[in-house]
Amino acid sequence: MKLKLIFFVLLLSIPHNVLSAEKITLASLDWAPYIGKELKNEGYVAELVKKAFEVSGYDAEITYLPWARTVEMTKNGEFDGYLPEYYADSLHENFLVSKPFPGGPLVLFKLKSKNISYSKLEDLKPYNIGVVRGYVNTQEFDNASYLKKDEAKDDLTNLKKLGAGRIDLMVADKFVGLYIVKTELPNLNNKIEALNPILEQKDLYLCISKKAKNPEIKINAFNKGLEKLTESKMMDQILKKHGF
Repeated sequence: MKLKLIFFVLLLSIPHNVLSAEKITLASLDWAPYIGKELKNEGYVAELVKKAFEVSGYDAEITYLPWARTVEMTKNGEFDGYLPEYYADSLHENFLVSKPFPGGPLVLFKLKSKNISYSKLEDLKPYNIGVVRGYVNTQEFDNASYLKKDEAKDDLTNLKKLGAGRIDLMVADKFVGLYIVKTELPNLNNKIEALNPILEQKDLYLCISKKAKNPEIKINAFNKGLEKLTESKMMDQILKKHGF
């Protein structure tokens, strides 16, 4: 009887919105410094997305997987949604796409010792360019069948290939590339650089699977939560806390 009473008191102490919150299952990749299971609060993107769902009455949980599996499993309805994604019209075939939230510059990295420059994509025809399998980059770049694209499973692999001279260039978010070099490939410190012009300044998106239960309700809940975070300046606080 005493144990039941203690349990009842503890139950009353839990906020009602936590008890009643519906679970949202999300998938992502480790993509520091934006998101990752080893980052503080799982990174800026994870904290923002969880908070946006929370203010709309949902409890979001994130599972970390390789990117290709993240997208495929969500498309098949094994997760409600995935993040963070770059926008492409083709996403609408299988997903509902959220309103945007802040991302960073998508660039081409090269070794400083290589004399490579460009003003338009056609200038890059002679080079082997590392890309990550399953990533959306830019519409123009992804449709450029005349470019030589070398696929890898992640940005870390491409940076290793770049350092070893196995590719000439690689596509990556500038902050992600520099973070990986700083934390995992210090031998490349001061040896790589981002080319100008950037490919594109990218926003980020959450995608909800059309095979999820009530996908329209879930994407609307996220969008409304994101709007509330923006209006309250909490988004700015989250960005600042994570160094963006």
